[in-house]
Amino acid sequence: MHAVAIVAAAGSGSRLGADLPKALVPLAGRPLVAWSVDALRAGGVAEIVVAVPAAQRDAFAAALPGVRLVDGAASRTGSVRACLAAATAGADVVLVHDAARPLTPPDLVRRVLAALGDGHPAVVPVLPVVDTTVVVDDAGVITEVPPRATLRRVQTPQGFDRAVLAAAYSGLPADADLTDDAAVVRAAGVPVVTVPGDERAAKVTVAHDLALAEAQVAR
Repeated sequence: MHAVAIVAAAGSGSRLGADLPKALVPLAGRPLVAWSVDALRAGGVAEIVVAVPAAQRDAFAAALPGVRLVDGAASRTGSVRACLAAATAGADVVLVHDAARPLTPPDLVRRVLAALGDGHPAVVPVLPVVDTTVVVDDAGVITEVPPRATLRRVQTPQGFDRAVLAAAYSGLPADADLTDDAAVVRAAGVPVVTVPGDERAAKVTVAHDLALAEAQVAR
């Protein structure tokens, strides 16, 4: 099975309080995106395409020698679409990963690949929701408390049969901006199965997340 991984790395570092793209923010002296690419390689993916901000292409090239870079779009959906077009056409499956999940264990990557190998067209890693989750109205008043037993937190890498993902994107409006790729294929009517996620694959979004990641690396 020939797998190709797409890494979304074109986002800004504004919520992280950084003055450079979030994917280039250092963790233990190395850019977040370099950690994420290494995790994919260790999990068994040889071909990787990374969506980067066009203005920082040189900086990403220095951080990721030998990795194919594609100019990212204004939205995550647009960036993944661009990477999908640049990936090797002969790939059987595609994994889509966030650059901001630097400590993703290789075993998680392998679980997603194994589920794809079993014939599932779309696979996402998930974790249970441990806090009470509520729905609120515009005034901030709780209107509903969904049962958390059926709720899950979705992580990446998310895996897809290449033809399925390509078809789902081809049927998506050019200006669509969905939160993840599972939403793209679900919009096309494709069932998405889940595999166990991993707390170590937490997303680095704010400064506190980066501090926790630094603490993990220092152990």
